[in-house]
Amino acid sequence: MSSIAVIGSVNLDLVATVKKLPEPGETVTDAELNRFPGGKGANQALAAQRLGAAVRLIACVGEDATADEALVLLEEGGVDLTGVLRTSDSPTGTALIAVAPSGENHIVVAPGANRKLSPDILEVPEADALICQLEVPTDSVAKAASEFAGFFCVNLAPAKHVDVAVLQRADLIIVNEVEATWYGDSLSAASGMIATTVGAAGATINQGGEDIAFAKPPRIDAVDTTAAGDTFTAALTVALVEGQSPQEALEFACAAGAAACTKLGAQPSLPARDDVLRLLS
Repeated sequence: MSSIAVIGSVNLDLVATVKKLPEPGETVTDAELNRFPGGKGANQALAAQRLGAAVRLIACVGEDATADEALVLLEEGGVDLTGVLRTSDSPTGTALIAVAPSGENHIVVAPGANRKLSPDILEVPEADALICQLEVPTDSVAKAASEFAGFFCVNLAPAKHVDVAVLQRADLIIVNEVEATWYGDSLSAASGMIATTVGAAGATINQGGEDIAFAKPPRIDAVDTTAAGDTFTAALTVALVEGQSPQEALEFACAAGAAACTKLGAQPSLPARDDVLRLLS
C-alpha cells in the first residue's frame, strides 16, 4: 500500500441545489440546502484513502464545532489526522456552493483557518507521495516542494501565482482548462508531467511539450461536479505511485473523477476503488 500525504484545506461546504445558477445581480429562490465536509485538501486525502492508499492530512482548522463536522468523514474513512492543527485565531474554512441540475456549480470560499497553515508551523511529512493545492498559503506549498523527497504533485487550483521552483520541482502538475489558460506560458517551466482536464471531453498528460496520454471519462449522469477535480488529482497520483503507466493512470483518474459526479456533495460522492474499476470494465 502506497503512503500519500496531503497538505491542504479543510472546509465545511454549504451546498444550495438550485434550478438554475444565478446570473450577476440575479436572486434565485427555492433552493435546497445541505451541509457536507469539503475543502480541496480534505477531498483529495479522503479520495486517495478510498482508492487504496494510506493517507495523512496536514491542515489547519478552527477550534469550533464546524471543524468537527468538517473532519467527520475523514476520521471515519481512516485518514490520519494527527497533522491537522487547530487554531483559536480563525474559524474553520467554509465554502458556499450553488449546484444546478446539470451538476455544474458556482463556488465561493471563505478560507478561515486554512490561511494559518504558514511555513513556520508546517512540518513537511515523509511519504511515497505528497499532494498540495493552493487553498493554503503558497509559501507553504513552496516549502513543501523544496523539502519533500518523494513524488510531488501540485494541483494548481485555485489559480494564483506560485514560485517557479514549485513548477520545476513537481513530478506532476494538474490543472483544468481554465487554470491552464490562466498560467499560460509559465507552465513551460515544468520539468515533470502536466495533466490538463477538460471535463467530459477528457484529459491529457503532457511532458516535455509532447502529449504522452489522452483519456475520456465514461458516460455518467452528472449530479454534482464539485469534487470531480479533487478525485481526479488523488486517483492520478495513486495510480502513478503504484507504477501504472501514464495512459493507464489517466484512464483510472478520468473514471474516478466521473464516479465522483454521480452523488451530491464533495466527500459523500468520493468513490471507492471498486466503484472506479466497475466504470472501467
